[in-house]
Amino acid sequence: MPAEPTPNQLGDDEHLKVLGYEGSFNRSMSLWANFALGFTYLSPLVGVYSLFATALAVGGPPSIWWIVIVGAGQLLVSLVFGEVVSQYPIHGGIYPWARRLWGRRYAWMAAWVYIWAMIVTITAVAEFGSVFVGSLFDLELTPTVNLAITLSLLLLAFFFNFSGTKTLARVAQIGLAAELVGVIGLGLYLLIFQRKQEFSVFFDTMGVEGDGSYLTAFMGAALAGLFLFYGFEACGDVAEEVSNPARRIPKAMVMTILVGGVSALFSFGGYVLAAPDLGAIVAGDDTDPIPHILESTLGPVGAKLFLVVAITAFISCVLSLQAAASRLLFSFARDGMIPGHRWLAKVSEKNKVPTNALIVACTVPALLAVLIFLNDGLLLPITSFAVLGIYVAFQMVVLAALRQRLKGWKPAGPFSLGGLGFIVNALALAYGVFAMVLLATPGATGVFLTDYVVLIGLGVVVVSGLLYLLIARPDRKSDAPSGDAIAVADEIRTRTGATAAVDAPAAR
Repeated sequence: MPAEPTPNQLGDDEHLKVLGYEGSFNRSMSLWANFALGFTYLSPLVGVYSLFATALAVGGPPSIWWIVIVGAGQLLVSLVFGEVVSQYPIHGGIYPWARRLWGRRYAWMAAWVYIWAMIVTITAVAEFGSVFVGSLFDLELTPTVNLAITLSLLLLAFFFNFSGTKTLARVAQIGLAAELVGVIGLGLYLLIFQRKQEFSVFFDTMGVEGDGSYLTAFMGAALAGLFLFYGFEACGDVAEEVSNPARRIPKAMVMTILVGGVSALFSFGGYVLAAPDLGAIVAGDDTDPIPHILESTLGPVGAKLFLVVAITAFISCVLSLQAAASRLLFSFARDGMIPGHRWLAKVSEKNKVPTNALIVACTVPALLAVLIFLNDGLLLPITSFAVLGIYVAFQMVVLAALRQRLKGWKPAGPFSLGGLGFIVNALALAYGVFAMVLLATPGATGVFLTDYVVLIGLGVVVVSGLLYLLIARPDRKSDAPSGDAIAVADEIRTRTGATAAVDAPAAR
């Protein structure tokens, strides 16, 4: 049931009507479930496992500090998003935020880049998860076996999502428990009982810089953090299924960053300190060290149990990604901004989920998995742009929010930073530009495709989106509200009686 509004806050349905929409979903998602959704999307277990060997080989043990640096930067972004979603607690996250803060064409490009980044990420996570399933059952991961497992993970997540919001919330919470056991629990065990290195190792470059500057090596290891800290925005993608979303979603976003950061530090640090041959990992001789670390510290049975926990986390991660992608597609379609919008905007009467959008969020990643099966060399090109694409979409919202502030916008949701809002917004944009530069910097292998694959991938998505926007003009076919941040803030304050108190401490 929707939460009762506080005296200075609109009720959930009234808030939605102010924004121009009628409720179509069950508000059965609690703060804890919303946090679980964002956390399992962020998935420190998946992120640390995927990048541990690469980060150490490039930047050595000090690469762990990128978790702190990026976590702090993304915390600023989450605070900006918190103010935006508190005023606009509607499905779709990035797309409606960009639309209401700037305009229809701007939102089209933000959503186009973001949805492709999410679709590719769904594929990549399912592909990586298949490795764990294969290891658990001692399967030889031939291309056919890998494809079968990947498709099975996609279908399993689809089944859970199709069952409704309550099932989504339950599985996300199970995934959260698995993540916490797999990262914090295991990390603490390794730190306390299996430590083979001194803590000072996190300040030891172990010679990765060679004859050059360590700064270059350290900057090259930035992916250790940049690939980890997104997913918190998924909390806002399902806003219309959350009770009291204007207050709860900003809290869930911040919790996702803070708990995710601590979890990643425990996990990454635990693996480093428990590594029996850290030098081999840093030298690049051991390219998949975590299984070796687990077997040497937990034994064969313990390593198998960890695989069960990891697979649970991967399933929950795919589930959360599909849920977020389907809600973005639904929001996009509800405003008539995408081909097949009437079909994509349909909501199941029984389960109250956007079933057709879910079908797309499962089918397109499955098709990409088939393409990878036919040519496994495609995995890197189609996934390399994903993180940069997500950061670009994020910063389009951050930039739009800063633009509105310069025009006089003061966020009217119950979550507000008050006078600090402008400073936090500006710092979040500066961080985002810094992060995008790091992600877009070409490699130095001398092979053009390898060095520029991130920019090529993003370029293909951006150019195709621009061509469709200029030729089909979906923005002209949509009459949903846009660019109304100041007007909506004024309307909310009028309805809550907060107009005269906008600058008062209580309003902040």
